[in-house]
Amino acid sequence: MPGAPMLRVTGLTKSFSSGPDRVSVLRGVDFSLCPGERVALTGESGSGKSTLLHLIAGLDQPDSGDIRFGDEAVSAMSDAARAAFRRDRLGLVFQQFNLIPSLSVADNLAFQSRLAGRQDNAWHAELIERLGLGHLQKRYPEQLSGGQQQRVAIGRALAVKPLLLLADEPTGNLDEATADEVLALASDLVRRTGCGFLMVTHSDRLAATLDRQVHLRAGLIH
Repeated sequence: MPGAPMLRVTGLTKSFSSGPDRVSVLRGVDFSLCPGERVALTGESGSGKSTLLHLIAGLDQPDSGDIRFGDEAVSAMSDAARAAFRRDRLGLVFQQFNLIPSLSVADNLAFQSRLAGRQDNAWHAELIERLGLGHLQKRYPEQLSGGQQQRVAIGRALAVKPLLLLADEPTGNLDEATADEVLALASDLVRRTGCGFLMVTHSDRLAATLDRQVHLRAGLIH
């Protein structure tokens, strides 16, 4: 991809307590992603893929190393600045749907874009159509299947037209056809806006559809 990276991760380390011991999950990760680039992050279960996404999103702090988004150091931001960073610039789809139980599907979809002041009604309508949510807009999360909730979570992340979309197994509960449609939607967003896309996946088939694949093994990117 042409141009300077939008995301640079340098020497990132992270460990966790396990009883009396510390377990190193990330041991010096170096990684970059350019605007408009779609990257699949693969690795064995427990290899630290979700940990890396959480650190990039500013949901946790590294032990050492640097995460830079453009000219800004995410790892040096205050809690309030990281929250604003997630709201305004990121789309997040993690394994937990994190839908708001008291909001309808339509309001869950629009939640982040309204907070960020970037609601686009035409794009919102297109998301509803392409994710097959038109007949579900007035329902609440508890009235949806797992797959339907996941589609709402994906739509909410895309609604803000983020600069960087981070997705942790976003198609894990979807059938193959819907998974392909969701990836097509994300690719369309990348093409239209030049945002970056980093997706954790166990699917070699889906990983192969993206621009680049990187593998996390023994705490390092390969």
